[in-house]
Amino acid sequence: MSYKILKIDPMLQAFEKNIELRMASYRQKRKELLGDDGSLVDFANGYQYFGFHRTKDGWIYREWAPAAASMFLTGDFNGWNLTGHPMKKLENGVFEIDLKGRDTLQPGQKVQAIVCHNGEMLRRIPLYATRVVQDPVTYLWCAEIEDTFAPFPWSDEGFKIPRTPFIYECHIGMAQDKYDIGTYDEFRLNILPRIKKLGYNTIQIMAIMEHPYYGSFGYQVSNFFAASSRYGNSEQLKKLIDTAHSMGIAVLLDVVHSHAVKNTAEGLNEFDGTVYQFFHEGAKGDHSAWGTKLFNYGKGQVIHFLLSNLKYWMDVFHFDGFRFDGVTSMLYFDHGLGSAFTNYSMYFSSNTDIDAITYLQLANELIHTINPKALTIAEDMSGMPGMCIPIADGGIGFDFRLSMGVPDLWIKTLKEVSDENWDMFKLWYELNGRRPHEKNIGYAESHDQALVGDKTIMFRLCDAEMYTGMNKGSQSTVIDRGIALHKMIRLLTASLAGEGYLNFMGNEFGHPEWIDFPREGNGWSYHYCRRQWNLVDNNFLRYGELNNFDSAMIWLLKKERLLAKKTESRWIGQDEKTLIYSKGDYLFAFNFNPSNSYEGYFVPAEEGRYRAILTTDEGRFGGHNRIDKNYIYQTEQDAIGRIGFPCYLPARTAIIFKKV
Repeated sequence: MSYKILKIDPMLQAFEKNIELRMASYRQKRKELLGDDGSLVDFANGYQYFGFHRTKDGWIYREWAPAAASMFLTGDFNGWNLTGHPMKKLENGVFEIDLKGRDTLQPGQKVQAIVCHNGEMLRRIPLYATRVVQDPVTYLWCAEIEDTFAPFPWSDEGFKIPRTPFIYECHIGMAQDKYDIGTYDEFRLNILPRIKKLGYNTIQIMAIMEHPYYGSFGYQVSNFFAASSRYGNSEQLKKLIDTAHSMGIAVLLDVVHSHAVKNTAEGLNEFDGTVYQFFHEGAKGDHSAWGTKLFNYGKGQVIHFLLSNLKYWMDVFHFDGFRFDGVTSMLYFDHGLGSAFTNYSMYFSSNTDIDAITYLQLANELIHTINPKALTIAEDMSGMPGMCIPIADGGIGFDFRLSMGVPDLWIKTLKEVSDENWDMFKLWYELNGRRPHEKNIGYAESHDQALVGDKTIMFRLCDAEMYTGMNKGSQSTVIDRGIALHKMIRLLTASLAGEGYLNFMGNEFGHPEWIDFPREGNGWSYHYCRRQWNLVDNNFLRYGELNNFDSAMIWLLKKERLLAKKTESRWIGQDEKTLIYSKGDYLFAFNFNPSNSYEGYFVPAEEGRYRAILTTDEGRFGGHNRIDKNYIYQTEQDAIGRIGFPCYLPARTAIIFKKV
């Protein structure tokens, strides 16, 4: 059988057998799990059976612990008697206890599972716990009884997920200005209106799945079915999502199925006393760089757990899709560490984890069966062919991949190349380079570039000058340069680097400094673990100028559907440091030259009349109002036969023209 992916990318024809192996593995695993006519949607129901569920007269709790000799449930309800409530052992390693009458549970009570293995009594948090909390005195983690599955008054029926996502990447805990952890309610009330006003139509929420170490940014998950209790309860998260939908904003979960925290007291690791319940044994099960545990994606019970997890977040919380973290780490046994992926053979070798590819295909099939309009985004730096090609065509089935090379390009350029030596051809190539028929999310920077030890684009441009020069009354060439380039970099990236766009919260207005979570090394301070909205709200500071531009840019790109339009190069001026390109009836003209403004610069264009509709030089964006937005430009033929029009193109300025 020949798959369409081989025609989409002819270079893959040399690896046809590898594509066939990919697809054979998918078909074989699917049949193994579902039989000939089973449904993935029905298969992924683990959360409906396992964990805690209300009954008519109490609660029933079920657990999967195949290596356990026996199990008990303990907690507030029985005075923490470790063996007072034994669980009945069923088939296939399943244990069950039915609590009724005076033995029943009450919401808010703390519980733990007691797993007996090889003569030891192991204290564990139930695998499907939907709420996990840390004791403020002992710092031990426990499950807390919460009726997560109680009916919720959703009002989002008919909500339509945007096909071109403008994503606001956010973190609930650090989303407030206060020196503390923010809540779901505070985000709903204070931050969602900002996002709506800016024009973003999608939020991607980090650190929702419970994690014991706050500073892991949510990427070392312990409890996969528990919404982090640091921010509030499940009902408050549901209300946040329902409110976002009422504003026309889709909500994506930053899901972490690439690894799990190694802790045994809190997470999945050695739940039943064995490493191999969920993870590979030995070195294969340990991520050398992250210090975490690695799933065995070839094991049916692991696939069942992870697929049930995806369905749970969609079914119970109405998430509209997922950004899959660490996909590169999943795809390769060496996790892509140190690999440049310079040739196709590196994608199809003994280093490639076929089981992980199969899991990702099954995950995408499940998600898009539950909701055909759901969005899935892969964080893959390797450029695995077919990541965003439909499964039936030989692909892995994601909707988008992150353009991870673009922020690296900008950081490298800003660090290593002086302004007058920027390579326009390289910018054009890198921002347009992506696999055929595969959609990308373009971004200039995400949370990665804001972490301690790195710098955001604005802070890299201005550094310490931001502490003294962001006042509107100040005269600072450093700040002027930073504001000008910040706007141009974002416009160029948003319009060229993908069929969607992403921004990390606060970076739209040039949030200063870096992100550093409370830890012993900084005296457990929240100073760098918050968003300083007071800066952008202060009319005496220049942060609002960047904020105004970002909003105008997003609204225009979204309203005119410019990311869906074909991009054509009109002119690349290496010596002048200019880039000119068109998207439908729109022309984008950039002058990155640090000092040369061009009078009468010829802009190649299709025949017609044009008007400037948005420029980075507008006064409301911190510019000098040097472009007349009422003037009509009529195309003409220049001395070498090109069709276009002359215009004034100031230094460090970008202009969008529209055909009228």
